[in-house]
Amino acid sequence: MAKKSESERTGDAEELISPSIPSSDGTVWADVSHLLDLACNDLRNDELINGENFNLFAAMSALEIMDPKMDSGIVSTYYSVDEAIENGAAPVPLSFDRTMDIQLLIDIMDHLLSCEATWHKGGSLSQTVFSCLYLLSPERTSSHALLHSFSRVVRATCNAVVSAVSDARTNEEDDFFTMAYGLPLKGDGDEKCLSMLHAVEETILRQLKACKALLSKRIVVEDVEPQQTDLGLEEGFCKALLGRLRVRKHFYHVLTCMRRPQGKGLELAKKHIVSCLSELDSILKSEEFLRTTRARGTLEDRLEDKTTASGCRPIGFDSTLNSRSATPTPPRAIRLLSWKEAVNYFRKLLHDLDIICSYPLDPVFEGALRFVVDFQKFQPDLVARAHLQLLLVQDGKLYGRDPIFAVICKASLLPDGTKNHDIQKNEAVVQLGQLLISLLRVLCTNTAWQRRKLGKLVQDWRIIYVQLELAFREKFGDIASTSIDQDVCLKICKHILIWVEEQTYWIALRFLTLGFELELYSPNEYCMVYWYINVILIKLAEKTHLKMMLGNDSSRRKTKKKKDLMKDAGKEYQIPPPVLLLQCYIHVAQGLMMMLASSRNQQKVFPCVGPFNSEQERFIQHFELLQKASLPNHASYFSFRETTDHVHFPTLAMHNCFKDAQKIAKELQANFTGDPERMAELRRLQQVAEHNDVALNLLRRLGTLDPSLRISFEFIHHPHFAVASVKRS
Repeated sequence: MAKKSESERTGDAEELISPSIPSSDGTVWADVSHLLDLACNDLRNDELINGENFNLFAAMSALEIMDPKMDSGIVSTYYSVDEAIENGAAPVPLSFDRTMDIQLLIDIMDHLLSCEATWHKGGSLSQTVFSCLYLLSPERTSSHALLHSFSRVVRATCNAVVSAVSDARTNEEDDFFTMAYGLPLKGDGDEKCLSMLHAVEETILRQLKACKALLSKRIVVEDVEPQQTDLGLEEGFCKALLGRLRVRKHFYHVLTCMRRPQGKGLELAKKHIVSCLSELDSILKSEEFLRTTRARGTLEDRLEDKTTASGCRPIGFDSTLNSRSATPTPPRAIRLLSWKEAVNYFRKLLHDLDIICSYPLDPVFEGALRFVVDFQKFQPDLVARAHLQLLLVQDGKLYGRDPIFAVICKASLLPDGTKNHDIQKNEAVVQLGQLLISLLRVLCTNTAWQRRKLGKLVQDWRIIYVQLELAFREKFGDIASTSIDQDVCLKICKHILIWVEEQTYWIALRFLTLGFELELYSPNEYCMVYWYINVILIKLAEKTHLKMMLGNDSSRRKTKKKKDLMKDAGKEYQIPPPVLLLQCYIHVAQGLMMMLASSRNQQKVFPCVGPFNSEQERFIQHFELLQKASLPNHASYFSFRETTDHVHFPTLAMHNCFKDAQKIAKELQANFTGDPERMAELRRLQQVAEHNDVALNLLRRLGTLDPSLRISFEFIHHPHFAVASVKRS
């Protein structure tokens, strides 16, 4: 091909010049597409062009054009708030027609509710709540009492939520934006929002009473100006406004009451939660009325996902306005929750907060752990979990009132007098207290974040055990006081060390069971998972039993004489119910492990092999964090194989774990009659054991004779213990 002349090349380049991009006299445009194609063809997968000032970190931080998570875009209707106001995007008053003014105001209230719920679920403040121009320019609404008071309480509510989430330091685990980026999150006088809201509420109440009196043809004592011109609609509009104002008022009260120290505002918060839920139901009932009244007007601006009860697009909002001034502002376009979805979100949030407010602030650490774990079953969102964490840990104390060392003494079943012992000043004991606080905070995070943190935290607890043991030995060597003081120190050290071991195994168990909730295990891996759960449960039961025996021994020695102690020693010892419950778990886990191992060995089902990694590699991937912490000692892949390689269905007849689990579950029901959660757990375990016992008997009789039998596992009764289903293919 002949080379082009300079003029021809220039002419071709000029054809490529974009008409939207100005060019100077010295500008020459050239097509580089072929160079990019060559570069792409030469690059293999996972390769990166490494420029002098552009490394891998810079590439990960670079904008990806048109990716809504990375590129906020530059398209916006207006360049500033002032320009939007000048163009009439946020008029004050909203309309010169008083009836239309109220309708537009209700639409703004509803849309703000959708914006706030979307913000809680991961949207940015700038594209949700502060897409409202009335919030961006708060001084303009002072002449409109209803809009002004509502705007103030919305800002105050958002500020309270940001404060709670920031203080709990949990926003990193979820897509929750606490940064305001210069937005007017705090306005002068917002602290008086409730008094302003109360004054507006009183005015609407008088208008509602006057309207009802007029409709019933009773004499009105005072001359009250109605909200709008159509008296036939006055009652419906007043009720719709009151419901929305009261939702805001009660929700703000809930947030402020729950932040009172030592849980002193929980009872009052519960009352406001009940009122807020009632008002949410009332505004749902106003939907039909608002849709009917707006049908008389223009319904051109309907949204696919309605963010207002009327179904109309609200005025005064622009989600692109802050994309230039408040960076970063991901994404380009954000889907707001619909109005009904927002109402349902706040109902769920209030129910979760009500559970927190109903918590009796159990001073026993195990009680707090149980509550947090049970609360997580409701899958609460970040705002509720942040308030739970702030309730549990205040000023380095449990509930802001119980010193951590006193909590440790009570949890390890030490006498009350030991909580003031000087051993609490030991550096290792102080670190133990910090680990306990960290554990509570981690348990308040979402499930995925919680499991990752627990895997690292279990190693810290293992290390602190060694540090405590060394510190206590050193302290005993320095004791030069009476033998009584030394005996007290020995008792404290022994109790604390056993309790630390118990908590370490509890954390390991929680780490393993969360894998089921996160669906991290495949059916081929269930056998090794239940094997590991079984060995952890055995150690946990052992430490729990030892702790309770030491606690009972200390209390008996304190309250009984020597003769009585001799009599008690001769009595038959009964295993405590908490230990029996752990033994029930052990039997279920062991039964599942044996059933899976037999199916693998005898029927060649659920083989843990794959094209990418071996069974041993999977074992390491799942349990590496526990292996690093030596939990428990000598628990390795080879011991797992040694336990399961020679298990077959005929040998399981000698010891039926599921029948033992059923027996313990029935016996324990009398011990937990006053504990509905424990009773429900026992019923679940009993159902798992019964169904698996039937499946095991069927496999034992026909497993080797009928190759058409197929076994699968489902979590229909318990989230962590599967139920076997045996069917013919």
